Amino acid sequence: MYLEFRHLRTIKAIHDQGGLARAADVLNITQSALSHQVKALEDQVGMELFLRRSKPLKLSKAGHKLLKLAEEVLPRVEAIEVDFSETIAGKAGRLHIAIECHACFEWLFPVLESFRKSWSSVDVDIRPGLAFDALPALQREEVDVVISGDPENLEGVEFIPLFDYEPTFICATDHPLADKEFIEAEDLRDQTLITYPVDKTRLDVFTDLLTPARVEPKAQRQIELTAVIMLLVASNRGVSVLPDWVVANEQYGHDFVAKKITKNGLSRRLYAAVRSPDKELGYIKDFVQFTKDQTMD
Repeated sequence: MYLEFRHLRTIKAIHDQGGLARAADVLNITQSALSHQVKALEDQVGMELFLRRSKPLKLSKAGHKLLKLAEEVLPRVEAIEVDFSETIAGKAGRLHIAIECHACFEWLFPVLESFRKSWSSVDVDIRPGLAFDALPALQREEVDVVISGDPENLEGVEFIPLFDYEPTFICATDHPLADKEFIEAEDLRDQTLITYPVDKTRLDVFTDLLTPARVEPKAQRQIELTAVIMLLVASNRGVSVLPDWVVANEQYGHDFVAKKITKNGLSRRLYAAVRSPDKELGYIKDFVQFTKDQTMD
């Protein structure tokens, strides 16, 4: 037996409308064409699907079995049609984000709250990109956006600028370095440097300051949570270098001193890496814009 979706729609329409004439109107075909379609379907099934002497027209036992199938299958088909059409129109889709920096959570959650209100049909998820190779995962379509500060020349991937930030030195208010106008690499040689638990190649303080100057801190203490880093710094258990948006966050109080790194300060840029064909999707554009709006406030 060969069934098409139109056969299931026919069975359901005739059952719902109680006759061929009204069903034909709903299906936008002639009553004659509908009669032929029913006859052809009955020939395939080998049984009558309707009790023709009944008014309104009623389904036979075989017809009820097909009706049950129609009621199970057609809503799922219609749902996937809507999903596909919304995806094509850029109204729905998937936004799985990989993050290559711990501190990005500070601004990402407010961005996603704004995003949710505008794009409730988009499935959102966050994966810490530090636990795997985020950019290859983007190329394999395992994630859809990678938040990164290190743009690369990758086939099929574009890096959209989000915002610039300044890596900022912080120490306790009574720390010996608190009175310095700015911080240089040598200042950190005898310090305990508190960082996130990532490789040095992903830490601005090393890539932009210490490594070029061939300086190593006396000790490095790795801490997962930003709030704990700020607590340890304020308690004079070490010093740290964090993005300026973290240092400016009022929730961490003011029991520390913030200083520029080098006389002119450091400047870094954060990017959203996306697959090239996805760059023009409406929800990708809005995610980028919401990020820019949030970080400019």
